[in-house]
Amino acid sequence: MPALAPTEQYGEITWLGTVPPDTGLCSVATAEMRLTYAGAEGEAHSGVTRASCVRVKSLWKQGTEIRNERQLSVMSQEEIDAIAAKCGLDWLDPALLGCSIVVKGISDFTHVPPSSRLQAENGTTIVVDMENRPCVLPGREIEAAHPEKGVLFKPAAQGRRGVTAWVQHEGAIKVGDKLRLHVPDQRRWRP
Repeated sequence: MPALAPTEQYGEITWLGTVPPDTGLCSVATAEMRLTYAGAEGEAHSGVTRASCVRVKSLWKQGTEIRNERQLSVMSQEEIDAIAAKCGLDWLDPALLGCSIVVKGISDFTHVPPSSRLQAENGTTIVVDMENRPCVLPGREIEAAHPEKGVLFKPAAQGRRGVTAWVQHEGAIKVGDKLRLHVPDQRRWRP
């Protein structure tokens, strides 16, 4: 019996970007992206392992080498638009948020269950690790582009920052591709 259930939720890729190594947080837009088991080729967050960060500080001392489950930052266009509106902006460039992939069409995207899969028609598949919590870094980029708006990012992005993800099956994706959401077929945890 399959442990992952396909849904009728499809996300259309509306934007792709990579963060160049040693340049900060901003992504550079691209029409196509090659995903390997290490993540997006040539991207600052790629690698099979990474140094632990504040996201997992309850488990490890910061800087400890761990498996890289934060290869990609995936957000929904609908949630980016909601963040922009809360910040008083007509439009918010995903590059300022350090996005890897922006999808349109999956409702309540930031809260898809951890371990869900997003699979392209060609089989390229990424695994959702967890919610990507808002931090001050995108706020700084927004502030540089839109003075007095960056400080509004963190509260505006609460519950809307998307997810971190890692590559389960290699392949290429491009703007316009559809990703089907598969979710774990299990009941909710009841401690």
